[in-house]
Amino acid sequence: MKMLRFRSPSIGSLDQELLCTIRLLDDSEISCSIQRDTKGQFLLDHVCNHYNLLEKDYFGIRYVDPEKQRAHQPYTMCFRVKFYPSEPMKIKEELTLLYLQLKRDIYHGRLLCPFAEAGYLGACIIQELGDYDPEEHPSDYIRDFKLFPKQSLKLERKIIEIHKNELRGQCSALAESNMLQRAHSLETYGVDPHPCKLQDFTGSTAFLGFTATGFVVFQGNKRIHLLKADVSKLKFEGKTFYVIGIQKEKKLVLTFHTSTPAACKHLWKCGVENQAFYCAKSSQIKTVCSSNIFFKGSRFRYGRVAKEVIEASSKIQREPPQVCAQFGQSQSFNSLSHKNLIMNMEPLVPALPSTNAYDDAATDN
Repeated sequence: MKMLRFRSPSIGSLDQELLCTIRLLDDSEISCSIQRDTKGQFLLDHVCNHYNLLEKDYFGIRYVDPEKQRAHQPYTMCFRVKFYPSEPMKIKEELTLLYLQLKRDIYHGRLLCPFAEAGYLGACIIQELGDYDPEEHPSDYIRDFKLFPKQSLKLERKIIEIHKNELRGQCSALAESNMLQRAHSLETYGVDPHPCKLQDFTGSTAFLGFTATGFVVFQGNKRIHLLKADVSKLKFEGKTFYVIGIQKEKKLVLTFHTSTPAACKHLWKCGVENQAFYCAKSSQIKTVCSSNIFFKGSRFRYGRVAKEVIEASSKIQREPPQVCAQFGQSQSFNSLSHKNLIMNMEPLVPALPSTNAYDDAATDN
């Protein structure tokens, strides 16, 4: 996620106020006025004040311009989880926001899961409706809710089965926690996939990601590399990105090609940000410089790390702010639509290819 600064060649126009819309995790929107030299941190603080958040370090503001055009009014940004906690239950207040982010990841196919896990996660989301009630829920009620990019009839039946039986009696908050516990153990939890080309004889497409676990590379649905504490250096030159590490006591250099030099620089920045956030102490973080001749002076320096954020969270004494992610059990099923439960979410990055673990044969229909 990129911190933005709007620039203008006209000094006299710096005082001009611009309208900015920030899309939240539930697809609701808030607006604020900015100036052309406003930094992205202002927008992040604005959203955190809206939610009354103290644990701000996990979040960021994302701007995506798929047409690669210069930003113009009205500016639209997205508030998203930037760093996924390695132990979600240690978050003191912001579990619901993480839950909303994971719903988005499931919907866009970024959080891949086998069939049984998909059924359980889907049932936890449906538990927002309350317990299964045959008078409220028709036999095909799951069909009205778009939960997965590929949602077969067989998967819908599995979700109904778990919703009927395993989750009966669970309040929405408990189902939410159970969903987080299950989701954070999956391989693609927290992966923001960056499409690249492998430098090998095939030149095939791969997806790179940085998580609390380490540096990961996927081809299709298969994880082909996982480097935990073994990455010693990340660097980029032009459109080429290098990951230098140790594997089986031998030096390993992974080389990838991005579409543009700017995409390569962004990939490098995401990598060093994640390395810094998940390290042990902020005192261990050094200012990182790229050796790229095209981006002289590319530097990075980060603030608090995950361990320090968790320690600060443990000292929070107040009642957590209320963030609504579900609907009251008093609401009837017929009053809800798929737009209420799972919104029409915009794809922010190229999604990982959707797993066919829950893509079943047409005979199920």
